[in-house]
Amino acid sequence: MVSMKDISAACGVSIATVSKALNNHNDIGEETKEHIRQVAKEMGYTPNAAAKVLKTNRTYNIGVVLSHEDQSGLTHDFFAHVLESFKFAAEQKGYDITFINGSRQGTKHMSYLEHARYRGFDGVAVICANFYDMELEELVKSKIPVVTVDHVFHGRMSVTSDNVKGMKDLITYIYEQGHRRIAYIHGAPSSVTQSRLTSFYHTVEELGLKIPDEYILEAAYRDSKEAYKMTEKLLDLKTPPTCICYPDDFSAFGGMNAIKERGLSIPEDISIAGYDGIRIGRHLEPQLTTIRQDTTKIGKLAAEKLINLIERPKSTIIEQIVVEGTVFPGKSVKKI
Repeated sequence: MVSMKDISAACGVSIATVSKALNNHNDIGEETKEHIRQVAKEMGYTPNAAAKVLKTNRTYNIGVVLSHEDQSGLTHDFFAHVLESFKFAAEQKGYDITFINGSRQGTKHMSYLEHARYRGFDGVAVICANFYDMELEELVKSKIPVVTVDHVFHGRMSVTSDNVKGMKDLITYIYEQGHRRIAYIHGAPSSVTQSRLTSFYHTVEELGLKIPDEYILEAAYRDSKEAYKMTEKLLDLKTPPTCICYPDDFSAFGGMNAIKERGLSIPEDISIAGYDGIRIGRHLEPQLTTIRQDTTKIGKLAAEKLINLIERPKSTIIEQIVVEGTVFPGKSVKKI
């Protein structure tokens, strides 16, 4: 195995200079740095991970909680894209990521906290989980640096979508297209659902709209079958809505099927809108009107803030960062 001593001999410099070059210190010239790095690369040098752990007291490994009740996990477009951005940003800073087992089934049961300690994670990102799980709360309340995505724990770093403004912007856009009978099939109870639902009621109130109770229904996120059933209920009303909003884009697909099976056309006969801005929605006919969430920014910020907590725990301010989305007009909301 090639050592720094070997590189120093080959370059004719001290071991300390080699170390500074490989760790990108500013007190040696760029030309010297580049020469030493090139020699190290040609000699096949790789840093000793164990030595790095002893020197820095860090493993450069971050745990990621990505579990979902419907087992969608990595197939969930929103969370998968957040994870992709998070992983890229963490790797740019020299960190690896490892998933923390969400099901934790079998004979060797370990809680999230036990798993994190067992693996020696420097920090943990909770990207998708049951935030009311007692074992998750145990992890969040521990001394391990934690950042959460789309959920806020008191005194902990978080990066969330601006669900309040997102819903307000979407309903306002639908209103400006001439719609007054707007229905909302919201997701299952959660902090995200509560923010969006409250924003929906607040926005329609500001716009002077009276939304009947039968226009507000519930279907689990990403449950196209349940969204299909709720859409049928709305279509059966004596005075059906002119536009239906869904908890997410994937659920909206179920609504589209129900509408088309009635022989109705979108948006000529009835308009629909989703939420999230997943890629497939842009390739549908008609293109789905939705809120496009900035998953790249959410993931990047989550990684950067967590690494700040790991590397500069005393000077990093605990923040609740909110990232805005944008209305993607699409073609599924008719101007009337």
